[in-house]
Amino acid sequence: MNLRLFHHFGSFILWLGQIFRKPESHVMYYRETIRQMYDIGIGSFPIVFLISIFIGAVTAVQFYYQMEGTLIPPYYIGYIVRDMELIELAPTITCLVLAGKVGSNMAAELGGMRQKEHIDAMEIMGVNTSAYLVLPKLIAALLMVPVLVCAAALIGILGSYLSSVPAGLFTSADFIKGIRSFFIPYNVFMMFVKAIVFAFILTCVSCYQGYFVKGGSIELGEASTRAVVYSNILILLADYVIALVLTA
Repeated sequence: MNLRLFHHFGSFILWLGQIFRKPESHVMYYRETIRQMYDIGIGSFPIVFLISIFIGAVTAVQFYYQMEGTLIPPYYIGYIVRDMELIELAPTITCLVLAGKVGSNMAAELGGMRQKEHIDAMEIMGVNTSAYLVLPKLIAALLMVPVLVCAAALIGILGSYLSSVPAGLFTSADFIKGIRSFFIPYNVFMMFVKAIVFAFILTCVSCYQGYFVKGGSIELGEASTRAVVYSNILILLADYVIALVLTA
């Protein structure tokens, strides 16, 4: 098991070197990058919207339940929800969801091309398939995932407002006061750092699993599953490391 782990880690590092080589045709890479940006950004927005608005709603309601009857001012709920969304919920939950949706799709796409020998045919024609098939996906993810994370934070705050203020848990003035209180711009920086790191992880891990798949449909399904599982584990690990480094 340990030998296999080191083998795959070494193969992954060498494979990354092939991804970042100079493109053969910038026009083809540009078109593919735009297509991937549309698939990752527009294609993932509905699920990100639904998850974010309900997470924000539940967060506000749960914090109100915990703080009810205490001496803590009601406007603190808006402050807590805002920082929770920026620092943790928006980047981490969004990227865990994208690992399941986008990551599995990338692994299945590359795995299908490998099984149908499309990748072998492109390599015979002299195409650097690692760069052509993966680099546009990576660039698109690095550009679109932070946008989705930012949208998730705003939608989560909106969800917390809609779930609490109309229900009479506290007033709109209290919530807005909490949103505007104790704001630290550094928290936004942390959110974008997490978004970029998580985007790199979920893209590269998923593409690696699909690119090197062997066997038939069963192996392809297993590769897609591994892509999601490994991406989620590494995202959570990276989340812990980033939290230690940026808040030390």
